[in-house]
Amino acid sequence: MVNGTEKDQQHTPLPWALDAPGAAEDIAAIAAGQALHPLVAHWQAKAQVRRIAHTGGHLLLHHWPAAAPVSASAPASATAQAQQGTKAPVLLLHGGSGSWTHWVANLADLTAAGHAVWAVDMPGFGGSDPVPGQQDVDDTLPLLAQMLEQCFAAQAVQLMGFSLGGFTAGLLAAAYPHLVRQLVLVGAPGLGLRDKPIYRLQGWRHLPDPQAQLLRHCHNLGALMFADKRRIDRDTLALHVANVRCDRLPRRRLAATDALRQALGHITCPVHAIYGEQDVIYSGLWLQVQACLQGHARQFQRLHLLPGVGHWAQYEQPTAFAQAVLPLLL
Repeated sequence: MVNGTEKDQQHTPLPWALDAPGAAEDIAAIAAGQALHPLVAHWQAKAQVRRIAHTGGHLLLHHWPAAAPVSASAPASATAQAQQGTKAPVLLLHGGSGSWTHWVANLADLTAAGHAVWAVDMPGFGGSDPVPGQQDVDDTLPLLAQMLEQCFAAQAVQLMGFSLGGFTAGLLAAAYPHLVRQLVLVGAPGLGLRDKPIYRLQGWRHLPDPQAQLLRHCHNLGALMFADKRRIDRDTLALHVANVRCDRLPRRRLAATDALRQALGHITCPVHAIYGEQDVIYSGLWLQVQACLQGHARQFQRLHLLPGVGHWAQYEQPTAFAQAVLPLLL
């Protein structure tokens, strides 16, 4: 939902001093999507990047091998190869108006635990082109399935999706069950438990002033993504703005339906769910969420709630998220 007033935006200040040296230039760079979060720069440099051609352009994937622990008895490369041979790969799907960087705070924990990690920019987001005629994420399922078959051959993946990515992951696992070994839903919508959202987002694209745009972005992060607004710092804002500027599907609406709930009954693999307890998507409805998942998913395992955490749980509290998710992964 996009709405809001000037009074609303005045209550969400920018997270740094406006009179600091170079502040105006920094604001302009962030608003233009040209500022890089240090963690994004770090993991971008370490990634193996792959582009898969499709009829509308390319699909962008980033890959990080499992990190090898220090071992006196085996070379690091041999240890990493052995770990990757025993653990199913983890494929990450990002949230709406996002990219692989929605997972940037979790890559160290996942790779250190011995998982080879892949993160895809879904079609129409980040560095991936939309498929021809794409209206919503359901139009991308054949391409995502093709990508899985091409990258992982006969090996089923552990599929973990955040928000819109969780919604998409559920649809993908239902339509192509042989490609998914287990499914982890993180802050996923699509259960049909609210008639309308309880948060209010503010439009920003029409504003000519970079500072005014960033004030709207700060408001939106606080309204939807975080329980603790102190997590909205300069680098987080830069990451978010770089992502939302690359969203080519602003009119998508499917995630506001109960399409994920309908898909759950067709998913044959184990299903886990992780939400921040303060996630505005379903805050106050956790008994209904639990009942919905248990009642519709054939192999539902458990609902994990992270106390005091909002929608972007894996970024707001990456340590708590790692403690919840790592024991679930094979």
